[in-house]
Parts: sequence; C-alpha cells; structure tokens
Amino acid sequence: MQQTPASSSPAPGEGSEETTRAVADLAASLDVDTGDVEVVSVEQVTWRDGSRGCAEPGEMYTQALVDGSRITLRVEDTDYEYHAGGSEPPALCDEPTQ
Repeated sequence: MQQTPASSSPAPGEGSEETTRAVADLAASLDVDTGDVEVVSVEQVTWRDGSRGCAEPGEMYTQALVDGSRITLRVEDTDYEYHAGGSEPPALCDEPTQ
C-alpha cells in the first residue's frame, strides 16, 4: 500500500508533539541548539507495517497499517528524516524503505 500525504508544514515551531520530540532528539544527537534545527516538512502518512518505513534486514514487523508522519529536519545543509507512528516515539531513519 502507498503512503498517503495529507498535509505539509514547513514552518519551524508548528506541528505536533512528535515534531517537537524529533527536533529535540536531533539537536541532542548533533550537540546543537534546537533553534539550529529547521523543520523542512511534516507529512501525514500511513506506513505499510510496524517498521514505519524504516525496515531493517532480518527484523520482523507487525503486518498492519500504521498512521504516522514523516518529519524532515535540516541542520546546516544536511537533511534528516524522522518517522513517527503507532505508540513509538519519532525515530531517525537513516535508510528509509518507504
């Protein structure tokens, strides 16, 4: 099944608790101020399974649709993609599969 974009929110500071958590996580992992993290976009998606679009080889995932979001953040000239959905907090996805 395909992802279903519903909305986009490029303005920093706008968005959900998930976006705030993703910004804080990235800032902490890069040791930068949260003000240095730009919110590029927030898309509502329906993930194909419990991997939330970030499947890892050899892992098994719940085979059910998961409503969530794809949060794209930028620090300097590098973009970072966070995937959120289900009961799990947003997580950095280095190699998106969806």
